[in-house]
Amino acid sequence: MSIAHWPEAERPREKLLRQGAATLNDSELLAIFLRTGVKGINAVELARSLLQEFGSLTSLLGASLEQFKAKPGLGEAKYAQLMACMELACMELARRALSEPMRLGDALSSPRQVRDYLRLSIGRRDVETFVVIFLSAQNRLIEVEEVFKGTLTETRVYPREVLRRALQHNAAALIVAHNHPSGVSEPSNADRILTDTLKRALELVDIRLLDHFVVTGGHAESFAERGWL
Repeated sequence: MSIAHWPEAERPREKLLRQGAATLNDSELLAIFLRTGVKGINAVELARSLLQEFGSLTSLLGASLEQFKAKPGLGEAKYAQLMACMELACMELARRALSEPMRLGDALSSPRQVRDYLRLSIGRRDVETFVVIFLSAQNRLIEVEEVFKGTLTETRVYPREVLRRALQHNAAALIVAHNHPSGVSEPSNADRILTDTLKRALELVDIRLLDHFVVTGGHAESFAERGWL
């Protein structure tokens, strides 16, 4: 059935406009970027079949033109649509694709994925945003939450709230991050004090603080790599 005949509340574009990108499932979000389906199937069905064929968003977005064209009904035009969206920073698709390796494996084994995820998620925000990545005992991703937001220059972080949410998620370890809207990724003295406070609080309940990243659009500075954790 054509998407035009769906109830309005179920159409991906209308859901996006009314509720935001995060409310769409992967097939719906991908369908918006593909814009149209191919003969016999609508855009959502096409998106769903592509995700099944390639196995994941990561594999689909990393596919070559030749791999893409090998699928029935697809060609250079559809491939160009998808790649153009990526070039224009379709952040929600990229964020979901980058989170897949962290959900399936050890987040610490792919530090570049973590950095890219954070840069795309909060690196270009115009207010400070504090993010917590909750991890299992095997360092697999449980959840990512934007816990606090602030002003252009600062955000107020409450360690007890971070601790409360970590316990709710039954997390064994955390990675925290916040952005600097100024574009300067050098950690401040306040950043270091906060990190020490968080680490001590988490240690009381046997939760590890693995890293703290200070993020801009082009870089993510790691406390762990500086030997500060």
